[in-house]
Amino acid sequence: MAASSMASPLCTWLVAACMSLDCETDRSRSPYSLQSSRKMSRWSRRRKVVSKCAGGSSESNRGAISSFYGSSIQGLMSSCLAFEPCDEFNSSKSPSSLGFFGDNGFSLLFGSNNRYINRRQRRVNRAVQSGKAMAVALQPAQEITTTRKPSIKQRRVVVTGMGVVTPLGHDPETFYNNLLDGVSGISEIETFDCAEYPTRIAGEIKSFSSDGWVAPKLSKRMDKFMLYLLTAGKKALVDGGITDDVMDELNKEKCGVLIGSAMGGMKVFNDAIEALRISYKKMNPFCVPFATTNMGSAMLAMDLGWMGPNYSISTACATSNFCILNAANHIIRGEADVMLCGGSDAAIIPIGLGGFVACKALSQRNGDPAKASRPWDANRDGFVMGEGAGVLLLEELEHAKKRGANIYAEFLGGSFSCDAYHVTEPRPDGVGVILCIEKALAQSGVSKEDVNYINAHATSTPAGDLKEYQALAHCFGQNPELKVNSTKSMIGHLLGAAGGVEAVATVQAIRTGWVHPNINLDNPDEGVDPGLLVGPKKERLDIKAALSNSFGFGGHNSSIIFAPYK
Repeated sequence: MAASSMASPLCTWLVAACMSLDCETDRSRSPYSLQSSRKMSRWSRRRKVVSKCAGGSSESNRGAISSFYGSSIQGLMSSCLAFEPCDEFNSSKSPSSLGFFGDNGFSLLFGSNNRYINRRQRRVNRAVQSGKAMAVALQPAQEITTTRKPSIKQRRVVVTGMGVVTPLGHDPETFYNNLLDGVSGISEIETFDCAEYPTRIAGEIKSFSSDGWVAPKLSKRMDKFMLYLLTAGKKALVDGGITDDVMDELNKEKCGVLIGSAMGGMKVFNDAIEALRISYKKMNPFCVPFATTNMGSAMLAMDLGWMGPNYSISTACATSNFCILNAANHIIRGEADVMLCGGSDAAIIPIGLGGFVACKALSQRNGDPAKASRPWDANRDGFVMGEGAGVLLLEELEHAKKRGANIYAEFLGGSFSCDAYHVTEPRPDGVGVILCIEKALAQSGVSKEDVNYINAHATSTPAGDLKEYQALAHCFGQNPELKVNSTKSMIGHLLGAAGGVEAVATVQAIRTGWVHPNINLDNPDEGVDPGLLVGPKKERLDIKAALSNSFGFGGHNSSIIFAPYK
């Protein structure tokens, strides 16, 4: 049994070798194959073993064995893509075929104890079995033809709907109007007692109801990140004009959901641990599935009956941008016509707050919460946690036009990169961020001069803000029209949901022609040009192209680009 199981994968390869080589006996061999053939001939004459086991077809066996010793795995892989059985294989019961591929032949190759095996053969067998000295040279019996998809014009992707759940409002209009007015959503945490924590403030959502959006029975069992996700996702559909009649007309197989989360269902999982201290019988039976980051997308698809691409991506605070870009790519490749995409997180709970406090990443400006998040300000002392969800409804342009959708903006593209440097700190030279931005511009076909608005990642951390600013100055510094702001100055850092909510803010800036202020920028850090940043009041801006950055722990960088639809 051991020998046969070991032989199984090699058996398939060797059969392919026989089928390819014997079909064209007049094919010229490579120098390596001829050399190996001579070596085998000398070996056969000395030992008289191969001919005894071959059962009569020494010529064809020698060719196959020569191929076995003198080629490359690449040859094998290319040949296995297309071959035709040779006549000898079709008559595989003949002595010639059994000589090499029959029981005696495999006994020779795989080291069975009931045949003559010398030391040299055993060494070869061990090498074959370990994969260190195995190669099979195969030449296909006929030219391989690859059928390619016909060249077609690239499908365009547009934004036709938006949904949010944030500390500043639960619909795009309220949310963005508060941003334009410079309202802060940062306040003292009320959900739990955090008196003993050095940080006691956050962008906490004070009033939220999933009534009418999520079934009551499910809402009692779900983590808040899923409630936020389902609510924002369905609101994006409503905003996009996906009525019941339109929904009935959609091809559900080409409608997908790609909404991620950095932290997943932390509250559900934490509650399960507490219940386990008493008994496993007290645990929520949904604690495992409702804690995973993919389940929000899955539950939304179940609710809608959407059978297209459905999964989640988790790249820390860059999650939403990764999801948005991948969702757009599904549309571009023709795998979907409609995609709900973005991110959701709800980590303002004791274990979430405590974890970031332990990282020494949070602001401790508890006495003045509204002033705590201050990107690029010299007196910033860390970021402020936030929670919520941001979802875009992306749609293929012709599909959107056919149903008469209101098009808010066009998604042009984006890119990713990795710092490959540190768990939490940005690269000192900023190369990872610069690479990400430049790749995003190239992929989108946008010149750096055309980008005149950037919604920055800027979280209010001492190192991160400055490194991103320097990367932006490197890539766009010569553009006098460029304006940069940070939504986090007002709502804090929504972790995996940050990019989704900021994408909504970016699209709203394109729609309205107004960019929101940077609040709390009282004393710009050394090396930061205030002229590049939006001031303390909203500013009018005719946006040509807008870039939104999101970066995450682990060095995950992402940049996505939107523009007015024309």
